[in-house]
Amino acid sequence: MDRLWAPWRTKYITKVNSLKGCIFCSKPKSGKDRKNYIIARTRHSFSILNLYPYNNGHMMIVPNRHVGSLTKLTREEIADLMCLLIATQELLSKTMHPDGFNIGINVGRAAGAGIKNHVHIHIVPRWFGDSNFMPVASSTKVISESLGTLYDRLVKCSRGKK
Repeated sequence: MDRLWAPWRTKYITKVNSLKGCIFCSKPKSGKDRKNYIIARTRHSFSILNLYPYNNGHMMIVPNRHVGSLTKLTREEIADLMCLLIATQELLSKTMHPDGFNIGINVGRAAGAGIKNHVHIHIVPRWFGDSNFMPVASSTKVISESLGTLYDRLVKCSRGKK
């Protein structure tokens, strides 16, 4: 298969490509956490679902302050970021029961950072067998759950409701 048609994404892609400024600065300021898929906030950071996930449950942990590298954060901001990363991993474990995680930081365009001037940590839940024939046969990822549905499950679980 050479193509997987997804015409419903045109509206979304057009909107994302026309955004001005930093999404990691504008989304938390809007106060529309559900619309922006912001799961948690702390004093210095927030967690957000990735709109272009590598796998179901792919989230990012982002400092509130707009900096391009971890080296520009204060010790307090780094501690806050790491505590939120751990809490997010625990939430994903409790909600989705993955077999493992990929956790990483891309610093700079050469390292693969899609948003190069606002450092963030990716956390990607992984399951045995989650790589199937689709990426091999058609360079296509299959995401098994919508962001809205997953957002609701994560928020419900974070508030202690099963």
